[in-house]
Amino acid sequence: MNPTWQGDPPPAGLSFGPREILSIVLRGLPLAVLICGGLALLLLLRLVERPLFGVARPITPYITVAVCRSALKVLGIRLIVSGHPLKGQGAVVANHASWLDIFVLNASKRIYFVSKAEVARWPGIGWLARATGTVFIERDRKRAAEHTELFRTRLAAGHKLLFFPEGTSSDGLRVLPFKTTLFAAFLDPALRSNLSIQPASLHYSAPSGSDPRFFGWWGEMDFGRHLLNVLAGGAGGRVAVTYHTPLKVADFSDRKSLARACEQAVRAGYLASGQGGSAK
Repeated sequence: MNPTWQGDPPPAGLSFGPREILSIVLRGLPLAVLICGGLALLLLLRLVERPLFGVARPITPYITVAVCRSALKVLGIRLIVSGHPLKGQGAVVANHASWLDIFVLNASKRIYFVSKAEVARWPGIGWLARATGTVFIERDRKRAAEHTELFRTRLAAGHKLLFFPEGTSSDGLRVLPFKTTLFAAFLDPALRSNLSIQPASLHYSAPSGSDPRFFGWWGEMDFGRHLLNVLAGGAGGRVAVTYHTPLKVADFSDRKSLARACEQAVRAGYLASGQGGSAK
């Protein structure tokens, strides 16, 4: 298990007066209906999709994309996308700032997250992650062969995998050093010749007058409190996603050089983000 990034103490939460409470209700209720309704529809369609297509999931990911795009609109967070999402077999790697990244990256393209195994046991989030096809792994080099086989199965089914090499979320004001463990699976001879990995940079801009770290989620921050803060004061914020040129895995000799190239692209994109792109 990777340690949670601590950084500086988080900003003080919002004081929930009548205006904030009204905002929580007006955004929270539609968001709950949207997520629960989307999940119910997804699970219903899986009853047909699973026996016909197995792991392939050609239909239900579109529900996830629609729900996540709508969720960001409900929250009042503007999504700006630059570049072109990966086509063909491969994976996406991105910096990790918040639980909101799940909505942001799912809203941009059909993907499947690679997540640490303990997330599957988290209340609410774990249930949603399992339903949407998240790949759960133990971040342990001793299980590299197992991970490779799992990735091979999912990639063969046409899935685009996404993982966060930082291994933890942050305050959203930086890109943390990339860990290299998961990159090793993509260098397996059975995978590397046809795969590309696409770096993607996420950059959050806080609502006017808010702490620049408003959307970041780190340290011992409570998920419930952070969610209420976003519902109460997140409107007016934005997030820029920049998709960079995919890197051919076959061009790299080892996981460290591949991870380093991805980190450099993500870091450069983060620093240059906030310009251009198209709103979704």
